[in-house]
Amino acid sequence: MVKQKKFREIKYKILAKILPIFLVGIIRLLVVFVRFEFRVSQKVLEKFSNNEPFVVSFWHGELLLQPFLFEKYASKKKVWVFTSKHFDGEISSNVISYFGINVLRGSSSKGGTRVLYHAVKKIENNEYVAITPDGPRGPYHSIADGVVFLAQKTNVPVVVLRTFFSNAWELKSWDKLKIPKPFSKVVCVIKEPFMLESMELEEAKAYLKEKMEEDVCDF
Repeated sequence: MVKQKKFREIKYKILAKILPIFLVGIIRLLVVFVRFEFRVSQKVLEKFSNNEPFVVSFWHGELLLQPFLFEKYASKKKVWVFTSKHFDGEISSNVISYFGINVLRGSSSKGGTRVLYHAVKKIENNEYVAITPDGPRGPYHSIADGVVFLAQKTNVPVVVLRTFFSNAWELKSWDKLKIPKPFSKVVCVIKEPFMLESMELEEAKAYLKEKMEEDVCDF
């Protein structure tokens, strides 16, 4: 039993090193073979230019190309992305790191409160924090407390980031992860910032979900 556990740990460590290299290669390849359109709020660009922090919120199922987007728009800024302490979080962390993006490790079940307060410090230092409100385990398109907590605690706006695909594979995972097919079109939308400071928790979560589920893409 001990030997099996040790073997499993070694296997996970090896996979955690190898899989991210493979996934980074896929992301880089996809970027070459899809057509991008970017619809970015002018106010967000101004905030980047003025070094004004905000909380980025995006769905877990649209995370595949997020490292590329952060690299494109925030390459010279300090960006921190939440990942879980589970094995899939380890994979995500290693992938994100290849793009020069920082990682905050924690989830609702492991280190959640602690990592949220670390995120608060990052925002107070004029850095940017990105979080999937339905991650790391769902349910699909649910809203946990994290985004609201960060936005209200630091009194900064939330910016919703959406990625739409004209043609994509959809995995049978809880988050319905989407992978764009070659030569398809990908529309990346970075929406107008909005505040949550005057709302009760449930009201703020409902408003955030409404903003995130707006389908603003007609291709």
